[in-house]
Amino acid sequence: MVAAPPTPLSADAFDQVVMTTYGRFPITLVRGEGCRVWDDQGRSYLDFVAGIATCTLGHAHPALVETVSRQMQTLHHVSNLYYIPQQGALAQWLVTHSCGDRVFFCNSGAEANEAAIKLARKYAHTVRHIANPVIITAEASFHGRTLATITATGQPKYQQHFDPLVPGFAYVPYNDFAALEALVASLDQPAPQVAAILLEPLQGEGGVRPGDRAYFEQVRQLCTEKGILLIFDEVQVGMGRTGCLWGYETLGVEPDIFTSAKGLAGGIPIGAMVAKEFCAVFAPGDHASTFGGNPLAAAAALTVCETLEKENLLENVRDRGQQLRTGLHELATAYPHLIAEVRGWGLINGLALHPDIPLTAAEVVKAAIGEGLLLVPAGPKVVRFVPPLIVSAQEIEMALEAVGRAFARLAA
Repeated sequence: MVAAPPTPLSADAFDQVVMTTYGRFPITLVRGEGCRVWDDQGRSYLDFVAGIATCTLGHAHPALVETVSRQMQTLHHVSNLYYIPQQGALAQWLVTHSCGDRVFFCNSGAEANEAAIKLARKYAHTVRHIANPVIITAEASFHGRTLATITATGQPKYQQHFDPLVPGFAYVPYNDFAALEALVASLDQPAPQVAAILLEPLQGEGGVRPGDRAYFEQVRQLCTEKGILLIFDEVQVGMGRTGCLWGYETLGVEPDIFTSAKGLAGGIPIGAMVAKEFCAVFAPGDHASTFGGNPLAAAAALTVCETLEKENLLENVRDRGQQLRTGLHELATAYPHLIAEVRGWGLINGLALHPDIPLTAAEVVKAAIGEGLLLVPAGPKVVRFVPPLIVSAQEIEMALEAVGRAFARLAA
């Protein structure tokens, strides 16, 4: 017998018992199917948030429902004290379909990036014999909310009141190779200090800013020449969201280490750090995760991976992404005094508002909710569109019509 869902608390009662670390929009979602969700009042919304680029297959996808139900009835968690067949199969799929050789599993993007930071530091100490390794990241980046990953995050607003921060990080502007090259030269005098360069192929929380291909080619060459590890944070752009399986494929360069999470299991918590063999220096006891890669999460992720292939979703991402950007460009033409730019890849797209007007991304999101469309800000001035990868042409058109109505109201 399936238990009935809990009765939703009022917003005031909710905030009395849940720590207020989120600014929540005033709706309570209770059910989903495909690219639609329903609130506790029975109203439906087209979901172009997808759990913030997480629900790869949308809501209640039959393959994911079947896998999770079957696995829960068999074995859902045992810890990493034992061999886990589902984890091994998932790792094999990831290695076969990427440039990596070894996988470490955890529960989230922040944890995957923590693992990458630790791996880079151990490699620097044990292989390159660097006493005080430094990891360079980009301004406006986002790598997580743990103490190390907010330090890696090049946005001071996330770091405020959490000092002292973790030492060993330095920052440069994104897509600026001259600045990066100069910083590496400065840090490596009189002896090498730069252990790794950690970058997002496309900055998600930083405003949906795509990486420049020429820049990343230069970064790859610099890292190769100097023995610096190149790490890509693929937490938001990985698992097909860019129209390729991985963001690094869009840029035409291979990292030495990359991280994945969000869309990997379609909403079941999992994270992964994938490394090439030469830098996979972790040994027993170096790192661990109680829940990481347990049978339930690994089985769900493997189903997402296999469904991406079976349903040819990468082609859908490319086609629907182009359709969405075409429509957003038309919207920008209609409201040039409000919209400054459309940018993105595949099904991660941003609508950038003019910085010198009072309209904010949160206000656009609220207006879109009123039109039955869920969107998410990417900073104060960028509205992000990250629907499930199964989204249809008709649903793209419906979303464009809804956001068009929202802008018409905002411009009135």
